[in-house]
Amino acid sequence: MKILITSYPFYPSIGGIETVTELLANEFVALGHMVKVVTMTPSSATDRFPYEVHRRPPPQRLLSAIRWCDVVLQNQISLQFAWPLLLVRRPWVIAQLHPLGDEVGLSGLAQRLKRAIIRRCRHVVACSRAIAHQLGNDSMTVIPNPYRDRVFRLIGTGARDYDLVFLGRLVSDKGLKILLEALALLGKRGVTPSLLILGDGPERQALESQCSRLDLSARVHFAGGKSNEEVAALLNRARIMVIPSLVEEGFGIVALEGIACGCVIAASRTGGLPEAVGPCGMVLPKGNAEALAAALHTLLRDERAISDLRARAAEHLLRHQPATVAKAYLEILLRAVGPQGGEPVRSPSH
Repeated sequence: MKILITSYPFYPSIGGIETVTELLANEFVALGHMVKVVTMTPSSATDRFPYEVHRRPPPQRLLSAIRWCDVVLQNQISLQFAWPLLLVRRPWVIAQLHPLGDEVGLSGLAQRLKRAIIRRCRHVVACSRAIAHQLGNDSMTVIPNPYRDRVFRLIGTGARDYDLVFLGRLVSDKGLKILLEALALLGKRGVTPSLLILGDGPERQALESQCSRLDLSARVHFAGGKSNEEVAALLNRARIMVIPSLVEEGFGIVALEGIACGCVIAASRTGGLPEAVGPCGMVLPKGNAEALAAALHTLLRDERAISDLRARAAEHLLRHQPATVAKAYLEILLRAVGPQGGEPVRSPSH
């Protein structure tokens, strides 16, 4: 089967959509299918993937890629990649990996058009039950996201010398400010865990200043951006991964990466994050430093609870293996190219 994957962001950009696209493309090729990826992410380096990557393709090249394929898998609905399907008859599968916004003006019009297309598309996959609910279709096919299982794994049996770890971009949406407030609250109770912060971003200076104001600098280490392999090694040195997100996450691959490296999770109860955490951690109200401090206090003083949560990791991670997820997607793609699956999506204006 010839599979065209459209993904607005892609490597070298970093994020959930980029990770899912790369893992699915690799698995599809490993299973004997032909794959092309089209993206709007530029790259200054030569692509070394086992498939073609077309970056910022002009209209004719995009149309040519559509004509080449048997089926289109669009990772996150994108109007910029959707229009050729109104001209060229090809089966179309939409994988919705992030929530749709509710912007006003032109952005709001684009979001309403995307919702209309999703409602009319025969084959739509949501990466979590939360996304399916947000799209207004709880019966939608749900296929959870995969993670890089060859990178994020248990490495040796070294000491876990960091109590807590945060992994992500240093932006306000990720809630690191709330985590630092929770650490200050714990300090007032005589609990002083260490925190490793993996990642960088525009909020770093403000967060370092907050650490100074709260007298946390001695036990909070900003490690900056790291490669996947370096991140995996450092996660293996931490006991608890904290994901204090303040937004409706579509899923939360970062939770799988932490679990695979032996961390238990303390995460916000928002969007698809609880589904990513599964039975391997605690979820709590977002934006609530008191609740986060209480959850961390419980975990930090109860090693048996950590061991029990860690013991559930292997079974939880099975359904997120790239090969397992890719085979579930292939079932949808094959269904789409079947006798009734090749009908094009009609324009919402009709």
